[in-house]
Amino acid sequence: MDWHLRLLLSLLVVFAAEATTTKHMKDFIRAVESIEAVNPDLQMLDVVKGLRKAAGFETNLIKQYLGDLSDAHDLVSDPSVTSYVNEVINHSLSELGKEKGVVLTLDGSNVALAPMLLGLEAGLQSTVQGLYPLSLTHNLVASFLHHVHNEQTTLSFGTKGFWDSISSPKVYTLSDLPSLATDALIIGGIDGFILGSEVSTSNHRERSLSDLLKSYYSHQPDAAGLDASPRLISQKRRMNFKKLVSFSLLKSQMVQALTVRPNLNETERKRLDDVINEGFDQFVHVYAVCPNIISRSQWGAAAFIGSPSYLSLPMPYLFIHHTYQPSKPCTTFDQCASDMRSMQRYHQQTNGWSDIGYSFVAGSDGNLYEGRGWNWVGAHTYGYNSKGYGVSFIGDYTSTLPIKSAMDMVRYDFTSCAVNSGGLSSSYSLYGHRQATSTDCPGNSFYREIQTWEHYQVKRYTNDLWDLLYLPGSDFAECIAITVQTLTVSVCFSALLYRVICLEDCGINNECNHLIVSLEISTCITCIGHNKCIINYF
Repeated sequence: MDWHLRLLLSLLVVFAAEATTTKHMKDFIRAVESIEAVNPDLQMLDVVKGLRKAAGFETNLIKQYLGDLSDAHDLVSDPSVTSYVNEVINHSLSELGKEKGVVLTLDGSNVALAPMLLGLEAGLQSTVQGLYPLSLTHNLVASFLHHVHNEQTTLSFGTKGFWDSISSPKVYTLSDLPSLATDALIIGGIDGFILGSEVSTSNHRERSLSDLLKSYYSHQPDAAGLDASPRLISQKRRMNFKKLVSFSLLKSQMVQALTVRPNLNETERKRLDDVINEGFDQFVHVYAVCPNIISRSQWGAAAFIGSPSYLSLPMPYLFIHHTYQPSKPCTTFDQCASDMRSMQRYHQQTNGWSDIGYSFVAGSDGNLYEGRGWNWVGAHTYGYNSKGYGVSFIGDYTSTLPIKSAMDMVRYDFTSCAVNSGGLSSSYSLYGHRQATSTDCPGNSFYREIQTWEHYQVKRYTNDLWDLLYLPGSDFAECIAITVQTLTVSVCFSALLYRVICLEDCGINNECNHLIVSLEISTCITCIGHNKCIINYF
């Protein structure tokens, strides 16, 4: 039996068993492989155009940049494969909030295939001028225009959604008001822009389509996470997009596309200008400034127990944690999502909390996971839950550090995202969990690291009240002069759990003096020698 036929038969057996009932990128790639097996002489561009022809996907805009499909190959394929391709490429939104033409990827993203394939085809045809309109501009313009006329019932762009099952995705449902440029369409467009840019300037054209898609969408990081991963993978989508895109060109194309829109009165055009300016800035914020945030519905969160309390933004504090348990970093979406569900169960069922305690959780897979999010009061730092965000890193970082990409995601991307959106004060103070309570969190190694981060604070004040902070290190490693009400003292941070301070002109065996500190704890100061006293909490 010819090897092409054997390969096709094996692929079709698997495809018939799985891909016809699931909407996962690996299933689409498997369908492409089966098509390539019986069309072995076709180049990548031939297969991409053939897929578009098989799906009947052609508009005036597509013709303008890619030409018509008169010269496209009629792909030989099994009818079940053709039917599947037609279903997953053609994008649509139903009145019930169902979005079709979307697949789930290994990195946890939801990708509309149409703009991804159009951007790729533009790059393969060297019609780079079509990259922007085919992958992003057209969908964003249509969405902004639609929103102007339907502001009460739509979002301007970026509506996210969730699957009926993460392990076996079949139905994708929007989780908010609809938009014509959903999150899946934008992510697909960004991927099309990246892949189209890549194949237009490199030797990728000699590769098969399935091989390119597998290398981009199917990479599974090892223990080193993204730090040791290749450049061209979906987990590095935002990084690659920011390097390749010209935001000024994208915006100018959007403005130009709207100038030719007829039947807009002066009021509508003014409102449209406002929506474009506001929407474009928000688009850049979400897809270029912020990290990729996996929503609660995406990782499969259980419902909040009771009713949440709301934060009064912006927050003045950011507290860094490690989970300790799970003790191992998660490097894939499936693993991180499972860890999130496990922590939520523990926090709700064992601790008796309303929800997972953290505001956000950083994985080593390139994603930031929504816990209680931007607006709900958390349960992460006793005494400060209503005053700050708690961001935890999955893993035990007592003697090791999180991977650099995960730390950078929180240190730079999350904080910029939070400040720009008004969630975090621009003058926020950053602390380790141990600085607010008696705990080793976020681990000795990681705590030493965050002391080098921007906005890290050694001490803090609340009017004329004070807190003692626990820092690791050698005994009496650092002394800092502060004022306790009207008394100047020098606080010496010890590696031990008790605190030692030095009072000016303190005698020996003075009686215990009581002070009320900002955490409302009574403190006894007993002098044990000249300028030396022991602090005891009770």
